[in-house]
This record gives sequence, C-alpha cells and structure tokens, in this order.
Amino acid sequence: MNVVIIGCGVVGAAIAYELSLVKGLKITVCDRQPPAQASTGAALGVLMGAISQKIKGKAWQMRQTSIQRYETLIPELEALTGRKIPFNRQGILSLGLAEENLAVWEKLIEIRHSQGWHLEIWDKAKLQNICPQVDCEKITGAVYSPQDRQLDPTALTLALVEAAQQNGVNFKFGVTVLDAPTSTPEFCHQLETTEGKITADWFVIAAGLGSTPLTAKLNQIIDIRPVLGQALQMRVGHPLGNPDFQPAITGNDVHVVPVGGGDYWVGATVEFPSNGDKIPPNQELLESVREQAIAFCPELATATIIRTWSGLRPRPEGRPAPVIGKLPGFSNILLATGHYRNGVLLAPATAYAIREMIISQGVGSGE
Repeated sequence: MNVVIIGCGVVGAAIAYELSLVKGLKITVCDRQPPAQASTGAALGVLMGAISQKIKGKAWQMRQTSIQRYETLIPELEALTGRKIPFNRQGILSLGLAEENLAVWEKLIEIRHSQGWHLEIWDKAKLQNICPQVDCEKITGAVYSPQDRQLDPTALTLALVEAAQQNGVNFKFGVTVLDAPTSTPEFCHQLETTEGKITADWFVIAAGLGSTPLTAKLNQIIDIRPVLGQALQMRVGHPLGNPDFQPAITGNDVHVVPVGGGDYWVGATVEFPSNGDKIPPNQELLESVREQAIAFCPELATATIIRTWSGLRPRPEGRPAPVIGKLPGFSNILLATGHYRNGVLLAPATAYAIREMIISQGVGSGE
C-alpha cells in the first residue's frame, strides 16, 4: 500500500517514522524545503503535558500519549541513528505570580494525581533554595512538573528522517506539489509535482501553513493562518543556579530554556498578522520577552544575545488546533496539520492517530 506524506516538519517526520514500523506500507515523503524548516526549525521544544491546563478529552489524551511516547522514542531514535537528541529530563518549572489563583493549581495537582502524574507546589523558600536564579518580587512560588520535558525540535526531526530512511521510507526534498487532479469522486489517485506524477493509496497532508494552498487545489480549503513567534539565544557562559538542576522555566508565557554550555533559549512572542498574511517581526515585542525573562532570572541581564530567530506557526482559523482527520469529500486524504504552538508536543500522538486511520481502513473505498 502506497502512502505519500506531504510536509517534513516534526509532524510529517513523526508520521513517516511511525508508519515505517508498519509492515506492508510503501512510504514517500515530499517537501519543497529540506526537513525541519518553517515552524519546526523555530520551535523551542518545551513539552507542556502534565503542567498544561488541559485535563480531559482529546486535548489531554494526545498530550499524555505524546509525553509517554517520547520516553521510548528518544532512546529508540538515538540507538537507530547514532545521533544525540538533546532531551531535557529535568522537568518544567512554572512560575506563579502573586495574583494567580493557588486553588486552580491545587485542583490541577489533584486531577493529575488521579491520572497518574505528579506535580508539586513550591513556596518561595523552596523555589529560592532549589532554583536561586529565579529572583523576582512578584513570584510567590512555582509549580514543578518532573515528568514534562524539553527537546531540540530540529535534532529530533533529523533523527526521525534518518530512522525512517533506514526503515525504507523514501524522502524527496525540493519537490513542490503543483496540482491534485481528481477524476474519481471522493478519491485522489495522484498528485502532480515538480518531479512528475506521484500515485498513492493514501495522502497525508502535514504541511503546516502549506496545507492551505494544497487543500485549495482539492477544492476543500482548510484555512490555516500564520502566527509569528520570535526567540533569542542568550549566552551567560555558565549555568544559572544549580548546574546539576536545569529545568525549563516558564512564566507568563515566557520560556527560559537551558540548551547547555551556559546558553539559554528565550521566547517566544505571539504575533498575529495585521493586514493580509504578512507579519514583520516586532522588535519591541521581542525586547519585552527578553525583559520578562530578566525579571524572572536577573542574571540574564548580563547575557549576550548570540542569535535571534522567528518562525510562523500554523493556526487553524475558526476551529481548534490541530486539524487531524479526513479531508472533507475524500476517503483517502488525511490531514495532520494546524498544530499552532503544539506541533512538537503533539507529533507522536498525531503519528499514532494517522497510523490508526490507515491501518483500520486498509486501502480505502476507491479500490
């Protein structure tokens, strides 16, 4: 059975790898760019699972599935490829501001406990003792999530590609889909690309913002809009606080992410298009993110900025993110797109969902 995946960010690569473990599938991945570009290349890789406020339904289920899968996936990929994937197992520390409601966190801790996950509330004294780099009047305490993680999205994606290649997946980079002629109702047999026709039993659209023009060619437009995010890499030159305990720190939607060698990723802004789809990066917003990080960890004031970068996140218009399931009107085109700010977090669960759809249906009704 032939499966074609369009898009090779973290989601497309994760789908390719999970499908490569299924017997009897011939898998091709196309992308007009090299792997891990666009939103994947810009992501900070903070995996907020247990510490997220999502507690039930699909949103929580997918988070839980992904966090659990990463524990096995990272060592599996490292063993297969010999690549090192930076994977921070020291948890996520969410800083509590004075006006925040303690009762909300206590309720979440109770719910997580019943679901088999562990969270702890730290008072100011405990926070200062364990993470002395956090020194801010407004912070009254924190919630620590030891089971949440952070990883390097680009390293992960490249490892997924290499492992999938070893399992026989064919990757075609620099290939653009030009058209999707549909002769049979409900069934798409082939795509026309810059490299000729590609025929398949299943097509999976995992192209982020590129999914919109693609679905437009199929007359079933899925409207996904860009939201810009900017981030910085700051060099302190030594670890902040305790060198042996370097969790990802988050507060007021600003992340301070240790990436080794005394470097930290700090981000990210959330910038919507004002007119059309163009979003020029707003310097003031990036500066305010940096200032917020410094307010939490004053030592960052002395850090030098090594680089800044930005990326566009794919946000579905008028419907919740992500968009996973059949493209309306087609029995053999699946969508795995529009993950907005949770592409890295939800990639493993998305790959599982797509695998289930393909396995449960066999070749589909068009045969």
